[in-house]
Amino acid sequence: MYGIILAGGSGSRLWPISRELYPKQLLNIQNENSLLQSTCKRLLSFMPKKNIIASTGVKHLSSVKSQLLGIAEEIKILSEPISRNTAPAIAVAAKMIESKSKDDVVLVVPSDHLIKDVDKFKNTVEKGEELAKMGYIVTFGVQPSYPETGYGYINISDTKLCSGYKVNKFVEKPDSELAQKYVQSGKYFWNAGIFMFKTSVFLDELKKHSPEIYTLLNKFDFSKSDEIPYIDYERMPNISVDYAVMEKSDKIALVKLESDWNDLGSWASIYDTEKKDENGNALIGHVIDLDSKDSLVYSSSKLCATIGLEDIVLIETEDAVLACKKDRTQDVKKIYDILKRQNDNTHLIHKTVYRPWGFYTVLTQGDGFLTKMIQVNPGQKLSVQSHNYRSEHWVILSGTAKVVLEGKDYILSPGNSIDIPLKAIHSLQNPYKEPIKIVEVQLGSPLIEEDIIRYEDMYGRV
Repeated sequence: MYGIILAGGSGSRLWPISRELYPKQLLNIQNENSLLQSTCKRLLSFMPKKNIIASTGVKHLSSVKSQLLGIAEEIKILSEPISRNTAPAIAVAAKMIESKSKDDVVLVVPSDHLIKDVDKFKNTVEKGEELAKMGYIVTFGVQPSYPETGYGYINISDTKLCSGYKVNKFVEKPDSELAQKYVQSGKYFWNAGIFMFKTSVFLDELKKHSPEIYTLLNKFDFSKSDEIPYIDYERMPNISVDYAVMEKSDKIALVKLESDWNDLGSWASIYDTEKKDENGNALIGHVIDLDSKDSLVYSSSKLCATIGLEDIVLIETEDAVLACKKDRTQDVKKIYDILKRQNDNTHLIHKTVYRPWGFYTVLTQGDGFLTKMIQVNPGQKLSVQSHNYRSEHWVILSGTAKVVLEGKDYILSPGNSIDIPLKAIHSLQNPYKEPIKIVEVQLGSPLIEEDIIRYEDMYGRV
């Protein structure tokens, strides 16, 4: 069996902790692993490392690489040069698998689902595999426990298959009255966005129902390179796999997902999965509460003091605060979209940004200057790089830093500083056992992260 992990989403409904450049699948929301890492480990419980392909966008590539290659170096990571939704992403990954084996079964999973019962998930996959081998494209449905209006639904027919049902139709997110009817009927399941098929079956259905995607696939030759050519991928239609194949094919079967499942698609779903106090509150981080009920309060950096809230979501990060009624959390995406239209970087990036080597926090910035605190973890190093538009000044706060500047090595202790001139080739490295922290002052214009020319990089970003 092969596995495709879809790791390119923006996670806009979990703003402000989820940002465009560091979305929810990369976050450690409820345990020591990110959702992406947990997804990968779940697949590794029943398939070999070399059979897993993660599909992500170029803007998330370095973060996805650092998270997954720490688990297994054999995992293949496909980088989409431009976002084109799930149908092209799955099609390209299936094409890569076809170049190795035409009729193996493929499991497609999103990277941002919370599933704790791995054994039951594995049992469900085995049932789906039976149908996939019979030539069906299998979707895994979740038995609805309440009339959720934020999910798509799948309607099953009366035709019983060996381990599932023939699918009658897919339906869009309903209003509350229609969702209630769906739940009462017993014939509708939540669409979990998890699929399984033989590559030959999927590609044949793609050819039949989305010939534009299929024709463009013929330009991809993975026997020569794993690179996705931009000029061809850009021509792909921006379409989900539901619209491209699932809603049109007559070979769709549904298997009921036996395990727990939550797509963590809103703050209300985070509330549902968190432990509550005696008043039904989920309080995360540094929170002091008096007399609130059935509320979620999440503090990432500051004390949050709350009094008398009821059915409220309050989320605090370093640079943004969200407050809303718990039944309005699906509308958070509207705030995210407004920020994006206004070119407000609060939708794009956190003040603290995680990198394969550690992290940095933006302290201050103004006209022509920017100040960061940078931490480089033991054994890690930044790429050998230069900048066309800025000079830098580094002051060591703690640890011992190795700085390579124009081919010469400098070993710096706390209190030492060094200047990095414009266009100078340099690197910050930590070959020691303790983290290093430095203050970096950038001078120039424009001061943008894209102003990096890499010459060498241990994380494959050259």
